[in-house]
Amino acid sequence: MNDDSGGRGLNQDGTIRREGSLSRVPASYAPVVAAARSRIAGAFDGTRLHSAYIYGSIPRGAAIPGVSDLDLLLALRGAPTAADEVTARAMEAELDASFDVIDGVGILLSRAETLTSELERNDLGFFVACLCTPLLGEDLAGQLPHYRPTPLLARETNGDLYLLLPRWRRRAAEATTDAERRYLSRGVARRLVRSGFTLVMPRWRGWTSDLAESAEVFARYYPDHPERIEQMRLAAHIGRNPSADPAVVATLIDDLAPWLAAEYLAVHGEKAPRP
Repeated sequence: MNDDSGGRGLNQDGTIRREGSLSRVPASYAPVVAAARSRIAGAFDGTRLHSAYIYGSIPRGAAIPGVSDLDLLLALRGAPTAADEVTARAMEAELDASFDVIDGVGILLSRAETLTSELERNDLGFFVACLCTPLLGEDLAGQLPHYRPTPLLARETNGDLYLLLPRWRRRAAEATTDAERRYLSRGVARRLVRSGFTLVMPRWRGWTSDLAESAEVFARYYPDHPERIEQMRLAAHIGRNPSADPAVVATLIDDLAPWLAAEYLAVHGEKAPRP
């Protein structure tokens, strides 16, 4: 499909284009994807697994060997159980240990019906339809609408950033190793950059998941906040190059995050409450 918005991730009709494809997976990651598919199929039979997806830099063709992680979503028939969680965590460890080309594995578990529910239509539904690439089973995107870069989408994807601040501060205070601080800095940085991007997404009228591009798009609309622009660029860097420096973690969590959370609520409002 053609993109009529200057490479802004849109289809010709102005809807957000699905960003990943198995055809874009770099050759060095093909064995990783094949192993993930095989292990998922072996661990979850058809009565338990509805569908599986890969998302992130690997299906976008932007993965960096030894730096990028493997991100998977499993849509289950019924709510995830404790046994499902144990199986997923074991699979994460096994895949991570088997391939040097990836730096970590994350497996999300969700009930298939939740992903297509009305409440999640503009959050998890959007995630599946536009940010996830089908790996196994029937693609849930067929049950979801086409999406546009609207204020509603901005609100429902990241209008809950303020709820994460106490959790991040607690984890920062409890972190005792460099590995824990690096893991925290990467997750926090990625969430902040994506929130900074969706804050201005309706005005930019496009979509990107590239961290560096997201930071620059944010910068276009906040020229009077040079300190926030530099912090957003820092976050984009840390999202790909995690830091164990407590000062970096503090900058993200105690300075950029509270400002961004307040700005987000002022511009887009609060995400619809979840049970």
